[in-house]
Amino acid sequence: MKKLVIVFIGIILMFVIGCSKEIENEEQIIKFQKYMGNEDNYEEFKEINNNERVKQVKDIVDNIDWEDAQVSMVRPPDYRFGFQYKNPKFESKAALYELWVSPNKDKVELVIDAESKYVQLDKKKSAVLYELITEEKLSDLK
Repeated sequence: MKKLVIVFIGIILMFVIGCSKEIENEEQIIKFQKYMGNEDNYEEFKEINNNERVKQVKDIVDNIDWEDAQVSMVRPPDYRFGFQYKNPKFESKAALYELWVSPNKDKVELVIDAESKYVQLDKKKSAVLYELITEEKLSDLK
């Protein structure tokens, strides 16, 4: 009887590990919206489905030292984005990232409002993230 229980537990563990690996390796896309200047008016801006670019953006946002903070910005975010799985069977509730370009146009600020998270990225990370999103250089903004 003990052997049967051990085998049963082993099968369940292999199934759980296999499913988690499948989700971890599942391809994602990022959908971006751009602020259009009217109240809460955003339009679909871009969809990134290149796995390498998605991974680069994900690495940046996953490796940020987020601050726990409720922030109130003076204007709506310039961009909003979220990660989604390409395969609908892996749909999950995604965080909505809000992005502001600083007044000096040299840094970006990110907020995850639902989680009360805030960060201002340094110039280097800001430039990389902005270019990944828009395919334009942050330094070219006027």
